[in-house]
Amino acid sequence: MHKEIDAFIEKLESDLSAMNSEYLDVLNNQEDEIKRNISKITQIIADIKKSLNSNNASLVFSYKSRNAEFRRLPPKLLVSLPSFNPQKINSEKISQLFGSLSALSIDTEHYSTLDSPGAAFSALSIDTEHYITLDSPGAEFSALSIDTEHYSTLDPPIAEFSTPDNLLIDEPRVITKIKTKHGFFNELHGISCLNDDKIWVCGGCKKMRLYNLRGQQLKTIETKSGKKPKDIAVTRSGDLIYTDEKERTVNIVKNTHIESMVRLQGWRPCYVCSTLSGELLLVMNSDDNKETKVVCYSGSTEKQSIQFNDKGQPLYSSGGYSNSKYICENRNQDICVSDNGAGAVVVVNQAGKLRFTYTGPPSTKGSFSPYGIATDSQGRILTSDWYKKRIHILDQDGQFLSYIDNCHLCAPWGLCVDSRDNLFVGELVTSEVIQIQYNT
Repeated sequence: MHKEIDAFIEKLESDLSAMNSEYLDVLNNQEDEIKRNISKITQIIADIKKSLNSNNASLVFSYKSRNAEFRRLPPKLLVSLPSFNPQKINSEKISQLFGSLSALSIDTEHYSTLDSPGAAFSALSIDTEHYITLDSPGAEFSALSIDTEHYSTLDPPIAEFSTPDNLLIDEPRVITKIKTKHGFFNELHGISCLNDDKIWVCGGCKKMRLYNLRGQQLKTIETKSGKKPKDIAVTRSGDLIYTDEKERTVNIVKNTHIESMVRLQGWRPCYVCSTLSGELLLVMNSDDNKETKVVCYSGSTEKQSIQFNDKGQPLYSSGGYSNSKYICENRNQDICVSDNGAGAVVVVNQAGKLRFTYTGPPSTKGSFSPYGIATDSQGRILTSDWYKKRIHILDQDGQFLSYIDNCHLCAPWGLCVDSRDNLFVGELVTSEVIQIQYNT
């Protein structure tokens, strides 16, 4: 019953979130149209000033006013906001759904007269479903027995309230190391788990390689353009996704066939992840490297754009080829970005509202340079600190929990976590993928 209620509430929240996304799409489209008109008006004013200052009469006489065009304001949005209509709770129906409790039954046996003056009772029997047998405490009682067929334990309630199995351990340990074919001039950057036994990697060349945990190379895929991929991800159905920054495309690999899902203009696709719902989250930089935003795609359709906070300020630092911003989704649908240029992990909720910014533990001084980022089944956030050669572990609200700094990491970069919450770390310099156990 409790699970069904939770599922129903989650559905209501999901429906509300979908409505919110739809409303935001409409507002964003109208805002974009207004911005385009403002840009056109600004350009026209500049052209008029240029004509007036040129002393060229032909330019002045050839000018045609466009005032009528810009007097037409965008249509006013008429929005009917959703409302929740609670129903009256019928206690009787709830009681019927839960079921009923049978009445208490106590049976006794008629006992004979006391044979022994040293004994108070010869027998007392109470039948219930669970029993505890007490041995004779002394001469006052010859027997006290409470009988049933089976002894009951309290295991189910204890298990229900037990602590999680995968708690952080004090000393994380290396499980295995995978040596890849990347090297000093072909550095290892992106990694993504296909499953618990296989992992995709990419770096400074056009090839993306699939390895198993024994270090065997199982498959090699070359990018369609012959240029190196910027980042990779794996969809829930097991297809490989990669971004081609030079070609401005996001591509999907099905078996060995490559299709372009998204093609951008004015923006370059950089970092990518696949969400639990099967959508893509894409970090992109503007061509002039002055803007960065996160865009959600359903297939080839843009659903949501995340760029500014409530005050209209950029959520992310400006773009650049060396300014990495790896991205992942948490189990609560938060969107987590490791913004190396800002020295911060920036986390927004599903609606794009800023939840928190993590810049390192309060007790730690010095720079924080996050690169790879991943989340686990407990909602914990893991990010690699390349310069400090360690991994930060946070809870889903941005509170620092622990470091992984005892596994002799050299230059930790890309991160991913498998379904068993084992961490995979891509080493930039050694080009190794290191599998680490960090929880029980």
